[in-house]
Amino acid sequence: MQIAKNSVVSLNYEMYDGDNQLVDKTEEPIVYLHGGYDNILPKLEEALHGKSVGDKVEVAMEPDDAFGDFDPNLLRIEAADMFPEEVEIGMMFEADDPESGEVILFRVTDIADGKIVVDGNHPLAGKRVRFSCSVVEVRAASKEEIEHGHVHGPHGHDH
Repeated sequence: MQIAKNSVVSLNYEMYDGDNQLVDKTEEPIVYLHGGYDNILPKLEEALHGKSVGDKVEVAMEPDDAFGDFDPNLLRIEAADMFPEEVEIGMMFEADDPESGEVILFRVTDIADGKIVVDGNHPLAGKRVRFSCSVVEVRAASKEEIEHGHVHGPHGHDH
């Protein structure tokens, strides 16, 4: 079976940064609903279209196609007393964006002199990345998965 719209696809992947350093890889296959449901990066989804079990795909992406450009407005310095006492570099916090009202996930990147630096950018924002992946499984999606826009069951999402 070839990957087409409304296929459930299982992939193993490795992701490398612009310096060809491994930054992420699957321990278990990821499973997504194929066909423009925003469950995977669009350029990677496009490269997988028409592939079958066992096929390998490699896709290099500029920031615009991957995790976006670095936004300096998402880098903030806050007073340490706004955080729990046990705050550490790498911890994640949610905050409301006063302009859009959206919730932004911030990562603590530095702690010094009673101040804490948090960054709302994806860790790979502004960077080129390369995905190397192999197709593990392809099946037709259920009617319910298509209606909900995501995979259900093992490795997917249950309600």
